Amino acid sequence: MRLACCAYSYRDLLTSRKWSLQDFIRTCADMGLDGVELTSYYFPATDRATLNEIKRYCFQYGMHISGTAVGNNFAQADPVKRRQHIEMTKQWIDNAVILGAPCIRVFAGPVPEGHTEEQAFNWVVDCLREVIDYAAIQGVVVALENHGGITSTAEQVLRIYRAVQSTWFGLNLDLGNFTGDIYAQFEALAPYVVTTHAKTHYRGNNDKHVEVDYERALRILQKAGYRGYISIEYEYTEPAEQAVPRFARNLKQILQRIG
Repeated sequence: MRLACCAYSYRDLLTSRKWSLQDFIRTCADMGLDGVELTSYYFPATDRATLNEIKRYCFQYGMHISGTAVGNNFAQADPVKRRQHIEMTKQWIDNAVILGAPCIRVFAGPVPEGHTEEQAFNWVVDCLREVIDYAAIQGVVVALENHGGITSTAEQVLRIYRAVQSTWFGLNLDLGNFTGDIYAQFEALAPYVVTTHAKTHYRGNNDKHVEVDYERALRILQKAGYRGYISIEYEYTEPAEQAVPRFARNLKQILQRIG
């Protein structure tokens, strides 16, 4: 397994423009990480020249682009809005090709007010099938994240995964987004995981934040044969500038222990 970081971890600095994506990339290189996930939200532009420059900068610093990510919602009741989000995702698949990113992370979405989960499920599956067919032609893997809504539990995620069934489709296991028995849910999804998000905490009983046991979590992934990226997505209270390097060191030590 390799260690990466999501640009989202430094969202405050990137959104305020105190940092550029180049600052983020250089910081990850200085931490000795293997790769970066370049979240779509933080690109100053998406013209070819800008994407090429980001790609060149990653190469200069020896950083793999593990993937990119979009803020889509395929569970919207309005078909026009669903179409807009399909086309946005396709555009970012094209951007991933230019960047050399092998994977794009997508969301499903919440059940819209006045509609049923079954309706939302069908909309999401239809949208995913279309964008995955497009991504397959472009050579980009689509990864669905467990991110609330109709992906709040492993059971819900697996239902979508099984309905779609494509070699160009897998799961982005967010290790901090489940509640309840998170480790049993990791085990259920581990065989289908193609990339991950590693948060320091998850919400336990009484909505309290609980640290994820990463030795246990990574051993679950290892047992399932996962060999991809563990991508830090920091969301906790301490400033990322201090917390992310410490979390990265901890994950490196665990990866060394488990081999």
